[in-house]
Amino acid sequence: MKEKIIAALSTVFDPEIPMDIYNLGLIYDVKVNSAGEAHIKMTLTAPNCPVAGTLPAEVERKARAVPGVKDVKLELTFDPPWDKSRMSPEARMLLGLDDIIPIGNVSRKRP
Repeated sequence: MKEKIIAALSTVFDPEIPMDIYNLGLIYDVKVNSAGEAHIKMTLTAPNCPVAGTLPAEVERKARAVPGVKDVKLELTFDPPWDKSRMSPEARMLLGLDDIIPIGNVSRKRP
């Protein structure tokens, strides 16, 4: 069921960054017990994020819509604060935030 919740959360997009919130690293943890109760720990890109009032509610709605989920407890945290290192490698590459070949790995030798 955890995988189904993650798939549902992957359909929620940050309105300012063209990427889903799971690959952005805004979802810190998803736990589901045998009774179908989900606990989702998430953050926002910043405490004063313009969607602070709506994004957590959308996350909760998406998780509740997953078949078998009986209850959802959403925990919003800013500890640790979000930064781009929490993003998936694919997200960093798609948004141009990662070098394809890190500069330290480029050989400087000339023939």
